[in-house]
Amino acid sequence: MKFTSYQPKIVVVGSSSIDYVLKTNHHPQINETVLAEDTEIFFGGKGANQAIGTSRLGAKVYYIGNIGADNIGNDIIQSLNTEQVNTQYVHQDPQHPTGKAYVISAHGKTSIVVAPAANLYISKEMIDQAEEVIATADLVLTQLEIPSDIVEYLVEKCKKLQVKIGLYASPARAVCSDILEYSSFIVAKSKDLADILGNENREIALKKLPNKLFIRDDTNSTIYFNGEEMKYSRNDPDTIANKMGMGDAFTSGFAVAFCHGNSIDDCVKFGNRTSMKVAANLGSQRGLPFIKDLA
Repeated sequence: MKFTSYQPKIVVVGSSSIDYVLKTNHHPQINETVLAEDTEIFFGGKGANQAIGTSRLGAKVYYIGNIGADNIGNDIIQSLNTEQVNTQYVHQDPQHPTGKAYVISAHGKTSIVVAPAANLYISKEMIDQAEEVIATADLVLTQLEIPSDIVEYLVEKCKKLQVKIGLYASPARAVCSDILEYSSFIVAKSKDLADILGNENREIALKKLPNKLFIRDDTNSTIYFNGEEMKYSRNDPDTIANKMGMGDAFTSGFAVAFCHGNSIDDCVKFGNRTSMKVAANLGSQRGLPFIKDLA
């Protein structure tokens, strides 16, 4: 595992939100009312999570997103700035509020409903405005909490500029062949494969995308095909406060290790170690580790 003195430049294009976490004894069933034992509020959104995750691991990070011109949006920008994330290309939308997520957390398991709000209105023009910084990036990261046409446009832009892009394919929806082909790596949850790739067998899908598709499950386990054999990596957290943000943390760790020229195997292992740290804390950003935490 190697980390050079070079500071990789990563551009993250994606969502940001405020997360309302309700801690309950169990998840409510249909037509059931459950009392929350506690309520906490955290910053979240897959884009913002990955921006902060990669920044804490030593990258020079630019975040491109659309948030509301409201107090929550102001707080998100302040938080990102505190984390040394460049917010020059964060647009504050006067027509739509900042995104919100409502999380039911019980015994380490979560159910999440996301109200994307302003995240749905990130535009191609916003991507174009950031073309100069995208063109000089070592890597672009994106997720699926923004519209599909924007993800496709971003991939086209990266292809035109010959810039590498990584995708965390969550929340799950179909991903077109152009994205699968051009992405340097794709992270997906095991349970989401059918939505992302169709009804293709997992092993067949992995073999079609060697050293590119990385499938994760709730045990912080990652599987991929290296061109010769299936490879497995697993790191069990000592304690699991929740599983929110573990995929974002894995993607952040993998991305930074990737930018430093590590082997795919080492990138996966570092991603798993990064993800393991998040599981010990409530909130998808609170537990994101700094590089010194993983030494």
